[in-house]
Amino acid sequence: MFNIALHEPKIPQNTGNIMRLVANNGCHLHLIEPLGFDLEEKSLRRSGLDYQDLANITLHENYQALLSSLPNHRVLALTTKGTQSYAEIKYYPGDILLFGSETAGLPAEVQQTIPANHQLRIPMQANNRSMNLSNTVALVSYEAWRQHGFQGGE
Repeated sequence: MFNIALHEPKIPQNTGNIMRLVANNGCHLHLIEPLGFDLEEKSLRRSGLDYQDLANITLHENYQALLSSLPNHRVLALTTKGTQSYAEIKYYPGDILLFGSETAGLPAEVQQTIPANHQLRIPMQANNRSMNLSNTVALVSYEAWRQHGFQGGE
């Protein structure tokens, strides 16, 4: 399946929603520290309901640790500065779908390591800044899964 990587997420409710999402779509969730919350936080558990135990989740101390744990995996970064639409790329099993924090997006030093054609965007109305992180992860991960016929789903 696909790897969802959250770079330094700040809002526990978003991460809880994403935990529930990956439990349902079969993606592997990677959380890159530092996190803006404790994994035992009540709001995280509440938004993730009882799905946290059903989700495949790995914690990484930094971005480099993520890359070391998934060598030879393609990284696709979702950013408002992306050069192509998330719907115009072919996704491959094992791809890392990388999302920045809710408040700052991806740091420049991370974004600069990713080829421009692997920096994706979600079309939005003019003059809008960004979308909610959990909504963005849902859109992109389901498009990737759809391209593979929702393999493993029912």
